[in-house]
Amino acid sequence: MAVRQARGFGQYGGTARALERVGERWALLVVRDLLAGPRRYTDLKAGLPRIPTNILSDRLKELQEAGVVRRVPIARCGLVYELTDAGRELAPVVAALERWGWAQLGDPGDDEAVTRDGLASALRAAFRADAAEPAPVRTVLRVGEVTVVVTTAGDDLDVVPIGDDALPQPLRPEAPVAAETSLELDLDPTGLRALLAGETDAPGIRVLDGDASALAAFTRRFRMGAAAVDPVAR
Repeated sequence: MAVRQARGFGQYGGTARALERVGERWALLVVRDLLAGPRRYTDLKAGLPRIPTNILSDRLKELQEAGVVRRVPIARCGLVYELTDAGRELAPVVAALERWGWAQLGDPGDDEAVTRDGLASALRAAFRADAAEPAPVRTVLRVGEVTVVVTTAGDDLDVVPIGDDALPQPLRPEAPVAAETSLELDLDPTGLRALLAGETDAPGIRVLDGDASALAAFTRRFRMGAAAVDPVAR
């Protein structure tokens, strides 16, 4: 579908065309959150609390025009936004940007928070399938107000938000693999950054359940860096 010509760079090339499609402010964060699953408009707004409503509407319209997002009805959820096949092809792009961005993070600002979809995106980007055990392993991560359950089994990764205000996940492919919880962590944002860098004794990392071997195994499965392996996002 045609995209508004005012957004064009006047260049015939892949990078220019990609940025015309998804290069506007907030656009890739919308894509990032939709990689976790279909979302209602209100869900997207809740996951991106600082985006103005008119900008979110504009980005969704532009992404639909670009063939990246579509709007579909789902029983009991009404109309939701989901990625098209072309949109899901952006998964490795988002993962690569996630890894590059973690190397640039520095300390969190006073007004910066970790969101559920942001945490899920970081875990997908950091996942190293070649270091994961074939048997299912379940980890609970709490970062501020955000809690997710992470289950790995070989090269399979499943990240599920939990809590009273967790966003619904319509069209979730299947239930997670059954596994006992091996580790439960309470982290602040700097602790999360340290953990994904392979540190286990940094301030901001508090082990609520599990032992040192489980924590070390987690850092082998999840590590930011060029060697991280992209799983199939679910």
